[in-house]
Amino acid sequence: MIRVVAPMAGITNANFLNKVIPLGFDVATLGGYSLDAPAIEASKKIIARGRAEFDFPLDEIFTHIQNEVNSIKSVHSSVKVSANVRATTPQPIIDVGNIRDLDIVEINCHCRQEEILAIGCGQEMLNRPDLSNFISEIVDNVKSEVSVKIRANVEGTDTLEISKLIEDAGADYLHVDAMKKGVFEADWELLSEICNNVNIKVIGNNSVNSRENLEKMVNTGVDGFSIARSVISGNLDFNIANF
Repeated sequence: MIRVVAPMAGITNANFLNKVIPLGFDVATLGGYSLDAPAIEASKKIIARGRAEFDFPLDEIFTHIQNEVNSIKSVHSSVKVSANVRATTPQPIIDVGNIRDLDIVEINCHCRQEEILAIGCGQEMLNRPDLSNFISEIVDNVKSEVSVKIRANVEGTDTLEISKLIEDAGADYLHVDAMKKGVFEADWELLSEICNNVNIKVIGNNSVNSRENLEKMVNTGVDGFSIARSVISGNLDFNIANF
């Protein structure tokens, strides 16, 4: 079972991850980071309205990520380091995927902030007619593994079909925030359906805030799970190492 610290912009940096990796995680995710001018400008707008967000200019972001990777690897050499990133074109993501010692580059098809959606990034990526080519271009040109993080049950999209598309595009991991509108637990049924219909490694996200829910997550058939809020809030009061 793959245990992942999930990304949360403005919080999941190397300093934070080095503190929580000993809780039992074997993948630590930096980010999410904005990598090109439109995405960086969107991040600035999000910050201006008071929401936490990473903010690095174009001439610093790639060096920053390299330094963050180095900071984690120097302490936890056996842990895989992932970087969750956003960009309007594949090339900046390819550049990150070729950073030395970065194990996984994760394409953010998940963020739902209006400023990110307005530039066609985040969960709006799920509506791109060229999404398969976008992912494939990255897969074919990086040294790292490739993960794609999606939000489930986005209006107007078929999560299972998108999951199959991501698998066919060659990604190594499908990271699913199994959110369901109006429900305060993950969409366990959808996760089971995805796991029963794809061969790509599936990482389940959402509602892993208790041992009971972690058992529900594992029982869907996922290859791994990710946790963000319970770790960040300090409320992780159950042992993940036995899963």
